[in-house]
Amino acid sequence: MRPDRADTLSVRAPGRLHLGFLDPSGSLGRRFGSVGLVIDGYATEIELGAGERDEVVAVGEAAWAEVGRVEAHIATLRQCTGRLEPLSVRILRALPAHAGFGSGTQLALAVGRAFAAWHGLEIGSATLAQWLGRGLRSGVGIAGFDQGGLLVDGGPSAQGRPAPLLAQLPLPERWRVIVVEDPRHRGLSGAAERQAIAALSPLPRAAAADLCHQVLMRVLPGAAAGDFELFAAGVSSMQQTLGGHFAPAQGGTGYTSAAVGHLIEWLGRHVAGGAGMGQSSWGPTGFAIVSSQAAAQSAVDAARAAGAVANGLQVRIVSPRRQGAAIQRQQAGRLAVADAASPCIG
Repeated sequence: MRPDRADTLSVRAPGRLHLGFLDPSGSLGRRFGSVGLVIDGYATEIELGAGERDEVVAVGEAAWAEVGRVEAHIATLRQCTGRLEPLSVRILRALPAHAGFGSGTQLALAVGRAFAAWHGLEIGSATLAQWLGRGLRSGVGIAGFDQGGLLVDGGPSAQGRPAPLLAQLPLPERWRVIVVEDPRHRGLSGAAERQAIAALSPLPRAAAADLCHQVLMRVLPGAAAGDFELFAAGVSSMQQTLGGHFAPAQGGTGYTSAAVGHLIEWLGRHVAGGAGMGQSSWGPTGFAIVSSQAAAQSAVDAARAAGAVANGLQVRIVSPRRQGAAIQRQQAGRLAVADAASPCIG
């Protein structure tokens, strides 16, 4: 059902970590394929409603930086749907851009889902992503918007169809993620990212096969059985292989930020019970997935005491998120809530 003009729709899209590609060079016949994890504590949030004229406003510096992209997304959605009535959009929160959280995809899908629901249109996330130019290599951002959890996709088809979702699993509730940000650096994106990928030597077939083995026989079984040691070993092995592959585009190392890399490696040596660790996408954000809140807090406290947390780094402990985006409609004194898998609220 289409909302009334007095209604306001809000969409809160969670951040995700990109844990790695399966076959970035297509040496086994299908390119990319990826593993991702949706997390709490990071999100993009927008509100959409009727306006006397088109207006996009924002709250905070990070959100203001996304105004132009939101305006462009609205223009594209109008072109695709023919719906032209003026809209008022507020960007309440924005994920850090080019930092490894999937900010571009989450913003696009938040705008797309709000636009579709406002007009009573049943349009799936994969279609919205195609219209808005997202999901060209990885499908975990699209799947994470809909479902949350640990995600594995099969890479986009040679014909450009979106990557199919192959697996979705919730991680055990007690597990935690130590997230390390370095606001002084930005990961590659756009033309620079395409050029960097094109300049890399192909990942050897044997390495791609090992990545697939790590996911199928360590990461997924570890998550499904709650076997943290198996899961963490698989994630860290993937990251070591991919860090070496992408190092030529990152100053010769597996981390865009040397300070982040130093801290993540320190945590890997000192967390009780070990960690599944690495860099999300092109960084600079690093992560260490650990077995409990106690292990995470103890390791972070020890890192600070040892001077391993360089000035400027931001360290947070968050939980894996089991749900995708949250969609709400504020309607004359009552609130309707839906998850992102439901195209419309009514």
